[in-house]
Amino acid sequence: MSHSMTPREIISELDRYIVGQNDAKRAVAIALRNRWRRQQVASPMREEITPKNILMIGPTGVGKTEIARRLARLANAPFIKVEATKFTEVGYVGRDVETIIRDLVDTAIKIVREEHLKRVQTKAEKMAEDRLLDILIPHPVAPNGPHSSEPNNASSESREKMRHKLRLGELDKRQVEIDVESQQEAPMMQLFSGQGTEAMDLKEMLSGMMGGQKKSKRMSVADAMKVIQQQEADRLLDMESIKEEAILRAENDGIVFLDEMDKITHRSGTASGGEVSREGVQRDLLPLVEGTTVNTRYGHLKTDHILFIASGAFHLAKPSDLIPELQGRFPIRVNLTALGEEEFRRILVEPEASLTRQYAALLNAENVSINFTDDGISEIARIAVQVNEKTENIGARRLHTLLERVLENISFEASDRSGDTINVDAPFVLQELGEISADEDLSRYIL
Repeated sequence: MSHSMTPREIISELDRYIVGQNDAKRAVAIALRNRWRRQQVASPMREEITPKNILMIGPTGVGKTEIARRLARLANAPFIKVEATKFTEVGYVGRDVETIIRDLVDTAIKIVREEHLKRVQTKAEKMAEDRLLDILIPHPVAPNGPHSSEPNNASSESREKMRHKLRLGELDKRQVEIDVESQQEAPMMQLFSGQGTEAMDLKEMLSGMMGGQKKSKRMSVADAMKVIQQQEADRLLDMESIKEEAILRAENDGIVFLDEMDKITHRSGTASGGEVSREGVQRDLLPLVEGTTVNTRYGHLKTDHILFIASGAFHLAKPSDLIPELQGRFPIRVNLTALGEEEFRRILVEPEASLTRQYAALLNAENVSINFTDDGISEIARIAVQVNEKTENIGARRLHTLLERVLENISFEASDRSGDTINVDAPFVLQELGEISADEDLSRYIL
């Protein structure tokens, strides 16, 4: 999707996957649109415009992470999610907050590499075809000299016939030998430097110095075509331009989702002696959010224009418990409301990839049709609210547990019930869940 989408169009796209939470959707839609607006501004004013970071406040399971993830997918932007509490764990060794940015760059590299692979796909297919044909129809060798690089008309005609058969799949089962790079396991190692620690792949370092070792492998033509096509595509890629583009993409389009921010405030409980100071983690995060330069293995990256979206339940703490400097870097605050029975009912049926559609697709693979009735959906939503109230409120995630329990017997027996149509109505749901949901102790352990 293009960044040029209007905020209304962005919200409309998010509505396809996420129910409710309109305030949060408006905030992220404006943030995404502002990125496009910034690109229209001439320098040097463009460099002065920084993103307005967002703090999402709401209980677990209401859609905070999903909104950020879908936004990144919509914009095809590099996205990384990290729990802030990761840096306060007992046994925390060496990993610093800059690994967030390094992971973001790795994500950007994958995105840009995939885009470049698509561009060279057609050329790589043609080159792979030619290589396979060279294996299937070797050039004739003269008795007293090297073979001619110019094929004669007869061999050219034979080659085109073979190419036609290859494209039709008539040669797929024929066996050929091709050279492939040998995959040798090499350990990961951590290097300690002034910028913190970085995990480095020893295999990557050694292959760079010594070159990849190749070995001959026998396989079918169909498999060989895939391997050779990948090899040719890799040869056509310009990794330097991919690295440069990935750094730019991460700098200007990157989205970092910082979860559990409430748990690194000084009000969220007393820290044990083995934990890193919560306030210390906030101060470590501050330079990233304010704007700094991070050294990655692909080059230096500035964090000034990365969009940071923080989130937390803030039950025991308040946003004002964050250090003032960090508070000021999240000027946009949005409250996400707890989900009730009506929202659960909508979540089960409205999104394009709703849980009910997912289960219907899974069982359809066994030729079993499943029909969720309105009263069945309402009953699942009612029980979800009831269990959340009795036990821990985990929001919409409760629906996963309930549906898995409701459909457990059907899923087990589906392979023996090909052609059946099953109605999931209120009596069916009560039959599967009634006794468990009524017993608080059973609910705690099973639902």
